[in-house]
Amino acid sequence: MRKGLFGGAMLRFCGGVVLLGLLLFVPAGTLDWWQAWLLMGVLFVPMFFAGLMMLWRAPALLRRRLSAREAEPEQRRVIRSSGLMFLTAFVLAGLNRRFGWLTLPGAVTWVAAAAFLLGYLLYAEVLRENAWLSRTVEVQDGQRVVDTGLYGVVRHPMYMATLLLFLSMPLILGSLPSFAVMLFYLPILRRRILNEEAVLSEGLEGYADYMKRVRYRLIPYIW
Repeated sequence: MRKGLFGGAMLRFCGGVVLLGLLLFVPAGTLDWWQAWLLMGVLFVPMFFAGLMMLWRAPALLRRRLSAREAEPEQRRVIRSSGLMFLTAFVLAGLNRRFGWLTLPGAVTWVAAAAFLLGYLLYAEVLRENAWLSRTVEVQDGQRVVDTGLYGVVRHPMYMATLLLFLSMPLILGSLPSFAVMLFYLPILRRRILNEEAVLSEGLEGYADYMKRVRYRLIPYIW
């Protein structure tokens, strides 16, 4: 069973590598783009080893994350909006590399890479804390409210990590236009969070009380 799970995970992983490479290097018109190679390294190398760790220690969680499909219409709209945002941002970064419109200093790339890895560490901690973590908005059988660790600070630490990850990507690429596009993730994420809280408040026992105890959704003392 794990062999089939490993094969499915590797297929998705390799597909992601190829797709991102095409979105970046084809518009750039060159492979001589060290920021793009750096992004692919900090994105896919930790992802590969995290996937192996999940396969070994939490195969059920990995299987859910690979096979999950959104049932909520609002979440499907959020996913479509996010996909368009990523497509636009990566292609624009490649064009920005080709034509040199608005590029950022190399130092910004390294600071953003460090922030990206910090986001990965936060994401790994969320995976460790929450065994019910899913790619979709749903209430699972036997699920309970997690209110310890990062979940005692904000209600959605996974989205806090993704915010850091996604906003770091265009800065790693040195593309200011792509960063402007990625800022659309903020309203997209707001839509997802508000819909998710409505679903969980209705279907997960204790979640409404948890929302009263933990005031902030995404960023402490801000929202």
